[in-house]
Amino acid sequence: MSEFWLISAPGDKENLQALERMNTVTSKSNLSYNTKFTIPDFKVGTLDSLVGLSDELGKLDIFAESLIKRMAQSVVEVMEDAKGKVQENLLANGADLTSFVTHFEWDMAKYPAKQPLVSIADTLAKQLAQIETDLKSRTAAYSALKTNLENLEKKSTGNLFTRTLSDIVSKEDFVLDSEYLITLLVIVPKPSYAQWQKTYESLSDMVVPRSTKLIAEDNEGGLFTVTLFRKVIDDFKTKAKENKFTVREFYYDEKEIKREREEMTRLLLDKKQQYGPLLRWLKVNFSEAFIAWIHIKALRVFVESVLRYGLPVNFQAVLLQPHKKSSTKRLREVLNSVFRHLDEVAATSILDASVEIPGLQLSNQDYFPYVYFHIDLGLLD
Repeated sequence: MSEFWLISAPGDKENLQALERMNTVTSKSNLSYNTKFTIPDFKVGTLDSLVGLSDELGKLDIFAESLIKRMAQSVVEVMEDAKGKVQENLLANGADLTSFVTHFEWDMAKYPAKQPLVSIADTLAKQLAQIETDLKSRTAAYSALKTNLENLEKKSTGNLFTRTLSDIVSKEDFVLDSEYLITLLVIVPKPSYAQWQKTYESLSDMVVPRSTKLIAEDNEGGLFTVTLFRKVIDDFKTKAKENKFTVREFYYDEKEIKREREEMTRLLLDKKQQYGPLLRWLKVNFSEAFIAWIHIKALRVFVESVLRYGLPVNFQAVLLQPHKKSSTKRLREVLNSVFRHLDEVAATSILDASVEIPGLQLSNQDYFPYVYFHIDLGLLD
């Protein structure tokens, strides 16, 4: 499974025994794989600051998860022709996401544990905000380029009624620079080819004999040329329509055709040039954002554990990886049973501290007797 449960319990003898019981039961029942989740000794600060920080970290957690999901989706969109290789580009510090989470170590160089908790949270928030800003600008530029290219490519597809004809026709198909003559393009249904050949010369006066030529076909019909005098264009169009022949409004312009082809070539080159740098940026910054997110989870466990269990700081964090989705209900029952005694501890802590601790209202259906956070690695679901 691609999910983890990050929990903590007080680090006294009774709860360490409870953790041991939990490990034994979950292992025997094949419910989860459990590992110790190490969190540094942070500077606690005041209770008021922790309560405020709890709320800010909750918002930052949601933002970070949303950001890495958007980045994962951007990798999918950029790697449109190699979607099977997306997962191997979604790494954290060069490791797959599961390995990074299960072997998590706090990055002391990037987020010094001796700093105040508020400062660490602020560093993480600024880092993620900058990544989001860069993500928006980089992906917007690439998306605009892609859209322009797709629009041009769409013109080269579709049926003869809608697609561009610049890549079909050639200069030799037209009478050009004539004061009196003009070449039109007519779409003829396939069943009507014979009728066209018999009647096109008589659809109007002044049609040049034997001037028709089939230059392109699709599933429904063919594109024919016909040359006639300019002054009978309207009459020819009317008669052609009556016979279910459609005149395409197209006049050969060599400069315009050349411009279209050059634009397509330029867009393809630009896309190719942007692809590599953008994918590299996404890989590097996805890793940075994901690492920041797991550090936020660690901070939240610390803050909520201090608020829940009180001072001095003494708790043990454990990372559980449920084995099967069908077993999560049973795993939850085991945890609630093993740690049900913490309800009384939590209630006493509230009364002693005389403050409201987030998440401890017994009416809250998401309440658990232990500190609990969910980590979902199904970023592409």
